[in-house]
Amino acid sequence: MKIKDRIALYFTLITTSMLLAVLCVIYFTFMKFLQADFFERLTDRTMVTAKLYLEADEISRDALNTARHKYLQKLTGEVTRIYDYKNRATFIGDTTQYWTKATIEKVRKNGNLKYVDGQRQVVGIYYKDNQGDFVILASADDQGSHNRLSKLLKIMIFVFILISAIVLVLSRWIAEKMLKPLKNLTNEVKQIDASNMEMRLGKSTNKDEINLIAESFNHLMDELEQAFILQKSFVANASHELRTPVTRLMMTAELALSKDREINAYREVLSSVLEDAEKMEHMINGLLALAKMDLELIKSQTSPISLSEVLKKTQQEWQTDKGHPFELNIILTHDEGAYISANEILLQIALDNIISNAFKFSNGRQVVCSLRENNQHIQITITDQGIGIPKAEKDEIFKAFYTRAEKAGLKGEGMGLYMTKKIIELFHGNIEISDNKDTGSTFTLKFPKL
Repeated sequence: MKIKDRIALYFTLITTSMLLAVLCVIYFTFMKFLQADFFERLTDRTMVTAKLYLEADEISRDALNTARHKYLQKLTGEVTRIYDYKNRATFIGDTTQYWTKATIEKVRKNGNLKYVDGQRQVVGIYYKDNQGDFVILASADDQGSHNRLSKLLKIMIFVFILISAIVLVLSRWIAEKMLKPLKNLTNEVKQIDASNMEMRLGKSTNKDEINLIAESFNHLMDELEQAFILQKSFVANASHELRTPVTRLMMTAELALSKDREINAYREVLSSVLEDAEKMEHMINGLLALAKMDLELIKSQTSPISLSEVLKKTQQEWQTDKGHPFELNIILTHDEGAYISANEILLQIALDNIISNAFKFSNGRQVVCSLRENNQHIQITITDQGIGIPKAEKDEIFKAFYTRAEKAGLKGEGMGLYMTKKIIELFHGNIEISDNKDTGSTFTLKFPKL
């Protein structure tokens, strides 16, 4: 059963149960009221009977006629008896013993009696007169009240069925309206597959449970999308970068085995194979580093970081521990530490990659780092005295596996600046490269202030 049907059913059951309880209370209250009213009428009947038959000689004819017209309206199935001290019916003219002696004695003992006998109601009173002590019993069938209760019951059943149907229809409409956002959410989820994992669920302005589900689902999709991109990136990079050296290795080996050669020729072939194997090792290390970095970027948690403190630690590491000439200039308007929102470990990796490249391509000469700020940004500049970067390569060096190290006679995997750019962008910053007037390059990093 669908949720909207269950909601409609539960709401209808609760409402109709309460309605049924109210109707039952009304019905039984009305029934008791009619029963009590009829008991009062029977009591009046016994009193009038006593006045007419026992004290008729003590009242005037006009009063007797007035009482007779007022009270002696015939009731359905009416039976009235007056019993003397010997429990014999008298005065009325019908001497049939209608009630048992036990009932008559009970009236004498209690003074009055009221009870229900099937469809009939019975009232008895003990009346003392100058002619003796008498018991008067009267009973009748309150057919009018039965008819009223029957009609009331039919009306209540009709009203109950009508209101139940209306409540069921309205509750189903309300449930469908309330769950419409969930239905739209389900339709949006069905549209998401491997080809459009960037798609996200729309969120409403209402801070309800459905909106929380959408937010949680979107967060889950962010994680899955990053993991999916990581998998595709790793497979694509591995297949692209490893295909060429593997092919070259196979061709070199096949060519060497095609005929017998001298020892020196085999040595050359093995040297070439070893060189290609080393390149493959660098590529594999780069791929693993890329996958590890992407995974860390996904899981990274940010917090307020003081750039001045981070750069002071960096200077200590490069200048004192590693013995490189590293100069640091901190120029801040307010000495508050220049805070940004970042992950300190990843930020340190990014800075170390740039500084390491600066010393590598500067042949160990001095590297200068400066920290400045303005109203919106905090800026870090790292200037080296290296070979510079051609304009055509400024965009290429941030791509995975692109390396300039071989051109400078150095070793490299082409992953450092790629990871650096990803880290900086993760913290909503950007990185730019500019050439110095004489030699070397300057890397400029800009981060939004907290």
